[in-house]
Amino acid sequence: MPNSKQGSASGSAKKSSNTASGQSSRLNTAEKDELPDTSFAFPNERKEPLMNAEHVRNAIARFDQVEGVTDAERDRAWKRITDAAKKFDVTISESSWHELGKKKS
Repeated sequence: MPNSKQGSASGSAKKSSNTASGQSSRLNTAEKDELPDTSFAFPNERKEPLMNAEHVRNAIARFDQVEGVTDAERDRAWKRITDAAKKFDVTISESSWHELGKKKS
């Protein structure tokens, strides 16, 4: 398995560590329901959990798909994502959520 993983066209993050068990970190509904609101990039909507590196990469890839949130909520979500990225050693190439999906020159 390669050591880096490119995100979708809506954002990119490099993989620098695997999950401890090597298994998928997908949460089932019951597990997701047990998480505190602070565990999500978008806590009011309980969208995009940030429990490990895989979740951080998924949150970046799906960021633009979250509907019904203001730009201020997106600013706060991006801050949560970047904080989680640092915690889980995920490199984010964008410095702002406004850069997601834009081609680099």
